[in-house]
Amino acid sequence: MKYTRIIFAAVLGLAAFSACKTQYDQLLEGNDVDAKYKAAFEYFNQGKYNKSAALFESMAIATAGTERDDTVQYYWGLSNYNNKDYFTAESNFTRFLSSYPRSPFSENADFLRLDCMYRSTLRYELDQTPTYKAMTAIGEYLIAHPTGANSDVCRHMLEELGARLDKKALENAKLYYKMEDYLASRVAFRNILKDDADNIYREDILYYTAMSSYKYALNSIAQKQKERYLVFIDDYFNFVGEYPDSHYRKELDGLYAKVKEKN
Repeated sequence: MKYTRIIFAAVLGLAAFSACKTQYDQLLEGNDVDAKYKAAFEYFNQGKYNKSAALFESMAIATAGTERDDTVQYYWGLSNYNNKDYFTAESNFTRFLSSYPRSPFSENADFLRLDCMYRSTLRYELDQTPTYKAMTAIGEYLIAHPTGANSDVCRHMLEELGARLDKKALENAKLYYKMEDYLASRVAFRNILKDDADNIYREDILYYTAMSSYKYALNSIAQKQKERYLVFIDDYFNFVGEYPDSHYRKELDGLYAKVKEKN
């Protein structure tokens, strides 16, 4: 009798739990694809993207190979994108483009994939592998869609990501300068412009190149100073030749005057 009551209570508890399931839960766990399809778009239009994403995902296998498949795949990715799950959305759009390269949704899916990659890049202080990956993909997109609706946005992305890489290169070289390893810092600054003459921090780089050569000479033994100050003079003239009105000019002019007095 005791065990009968326990079993009866368990059955009642299970029934109560089932009754508490929401219509959404029942729909998600069910097999009615038409109902899921309709509800997924209703949730999407209401801005309930986590629910629409789950519904689109739940019917993806059932709609595979049907005329609804590309729509389901695309809106699954779009739901995740609008829900700010950019990692999953990128995977969604990548898979979609592999399966449906000629779909009416393909160009926008391609752009949104890039936007997911762009949003997943890291601050300049951190590893920039995702930045290089995103820039490559954006460049390929612009080759394929040079005048597309999103081309200007993509060019802005490239500029912003390029500026981030320029900043990282500058800050990496400045580490040597801050450590007072002036010979290494001058080499590092010169290498930046050797690899990327159009670095947006070119003025700062030329300034720190000159400052590195000056401080390297200043801290050298007396017998080496004269020839090393000549390197600073070259760097000084390189700087003022390109940036005669720079805010760094006054400081560098003062150092140049000191060097001329010594030599």
